Amino acid sequence: MTSRLLMAYGARDRRAGAPVRGADDVRGSTRATPVLDHDDPLVRTIAGRVVSEATPLEALRAAHRIIARDVRPVYSVEDRRRVSRTLRLGRGSCSQRMAALEAVARAVRVRTRVRGLLVDGAFWYPRFPRLKPFVPAQVLLAWPEFRIGGAWLPIGELFTGPAAGRHYANDGGETLFDAVARTGIDWDGGTPAEVNTCAADGGSCDLSAHVVADLGHFDDRDTLFDRHGQTLCRTARTLTEPVLGRWTPATRTPA
Repeated sequence: MTSRLLMAYGARDRRAGAPVRGADDVRGSTRATPVLDHDDPLVRTIAGRVVSEATPLEALRAAHRIIARDVRPVYSVEDRRRVSRTLRLGRGSCSQRMAALEAVARAVRVRTRVRGLLVDGAFWYPRFPRLKPFVPAQVLLAWPEFRIGGAWLPIGELFTGPAAGRHYANDGGETLFDAVARTGIDWDGGTPAEVNTCAADGGSCDLSAHVVADLGHFDDRDTLFDRHGQTLCRTARTLTEPVLGRWTPATRTPA
């Protein structure tokens, strides 16, 4: 069972009827947006620490490590929170931490864009085993992509190499943002036998079975949320943010 009462009003209708833009039509950009406010000093500080890396890819990996270390993961539901605010708080949701990486990328002149994915709410059941009736039926995920070497690189392919020997289970303290540092995250799938599987060594993880709909690509996450709304309605966000915004995934109760 998943809740539809908590979803943003009209969001399901907008998502179902919206045309999907082809990936080749979405060029992304390096400009600042209300969410990706990369002119803020805190974003610029991280950008200054990574800009000297040998390649743009290494700069993004270094920025990911900084954000993973300095921004504590929580279950915040405010997807449109400014990156500067997330960095000042020192805590953020998976979406907010990915936005921080996008902002740093833009600050070092790497173009970014996002892919909008509607993910089945059941994907998050392992994190909320006693709150399943309150989990939204669908969760809107802004999945970042970075323009590296003339091609678009999804955040799930940001790191390569041997993994830590375990697959991503979406429970415990590890979030999607953290997981990409040790395993490839794929929402597209391959052959039917590969759908919703994770390699035994943790080297790759196909989560395509959880995708309800692909909303296409957008120049930035602001545009995605303008078009499709956030996962939760405003009332639900206002009521739950004080608790979820401080609840660390590694704990059973809010911090």
